Amino acid sequence: MNPKRKQRLIIVLFIVFGAAIAVGLVMYALNQNINLFYSPTDIVENKAPEGTRIRAGGMVVEGSVIRDTQSLKVTFDMTDYANAVTVTFTGILPDLFREGQGIVAQGAMNSEGVFEAVEVLAKHDENYMPPEVAEALEKAGKMPDQIRAQGAE
Repeated sequence: MNPKRKQRLIIVLFIVFGAAIAVGLVMYALNQNINLFYSPTDIVENKAPEGTRIRAGGMVVEGSVIRDTQSLKVTFDMTDYANAVTVTFTGILPDLFREGQGIVAQGAMNSEGVFEAVEVLAKHDENYMPPEVAEALEKAGKMPDQIRAQGAE
């Protein structure tokens, strides 16, 4: 093989291997940062991975909010009206957070089966429900009538 061809072959191989390494690193980074959505039923059925950051959504169960008097820790139950999951959160909850309202929480499941939220998002007005929560409630067949009527408009 003449020296010019050998040099071109080496350059092409470096480009191919460099591109393969770059694609591999991008895929690894994206895999680590994916936040998948799970409903309370999915979590109860052990479809949600333990220790991996996920998003979970549902309705806050009436009468389930327990606030720690010594800290900002809040414990409440989240449901899709088929199953419920206990959620703990340490921090300031959104102003619109209240019982009976739809939320989406970001966090991870711990070994005791409790969802440890690092962020809680509440709906922004009385007519809005996060799409993931609405879909989970619809799939469970438990969509409240007033919300179903609003979606039909």
